[in-house]
Amino acid sequence: MPLDIQATFTFQFDEPGDALLQFEVADAPGQRILSQNVELTDKAASTRVPAHDGIGTRIWVSSNGRFETTYRAKVETQRAAFELSALPQLAARSITGEAAQYLFDSRYCSVGPFQNFVEAEFSGTSGGARIAAIASWLADNMQYEPGSSGEQTTAADSFVARQGVCRDYAHVLIALARASLIPARYIACYGPDVSPQDFHAVAEVFLADPDEPARGAWHLVDATGMAKPSEIAIIGVGRDAADVSFLTTFGPARFLSSKVDVKRV
Repeated sequence: MPLDIQATFTFQFDEPGDALLQFEVADAPGQRILSQNVELTDKAASTRVPAHDGIGTRIWVSSNGRFETTYRAKVETQRAAFELSALPQLAARSITGEAAQYLFDSRYCSVGPFQNFVEAEFSGTSGGARIAAIASWLADNMQYEPGSSGEQTTAADSFVARQGVCRDYAHVLIALARASLIPARYIACYGPDVSPQDFHAVAEVFLADPDEPARGAWHLVDATGMAKPSEIAIIGVGRDAADVSFLTTFGPARFLSSKVDVKRV
């Protein structure tokens, strides 16, 4: 189903500085960009570069003062529905090098502290059944609470606090999946039922391909339950939120505002 996406955000440098932006829907399998338009305060001071794993695009901008970005797009998602719990886990030797990097610790997702927990809490499960059990545990034990976390909050912090926003749910699921020897990565995206509307975050796990079980494939999982995998419009991927922020500034800057609206059309 096509999605109509509109996003704006504004920030300000009080002296000359640089920023790296990532907010456009990626030209990637499972989704088709029907139209899109980007408006920047100063297009002449911007340069496009490929994003993490070559999925999506980042934009370097240089600015001094107020900078505003406006994005409009129509996107058609084309992902087939799948039964997560039925997907087998791949043997370690079958995990590709590209996927194996998503088994390691990252800035917000340390694996070690969760290894004993996953074996005790989810004993007897593996693969998609393990991921489904983790998502169910998060639904039962964490509370979605806007404003309850910040840019320094890690998966371990959210696990202890038992609350957070989409970013935190994704981080905890990623850490628990990696502790289960299932590669997992962070997905920045848009979704039509996200409430309150904002840039969204989900996880993606590497399990068997339903069409070719001997191979691996990436599968979207929203631990908040707000976005269906079939309706997620991916912006980019990363090890965690540090790799795929919609705004990363280099130099003194102030974030002023943002607004996101995603509708089915």
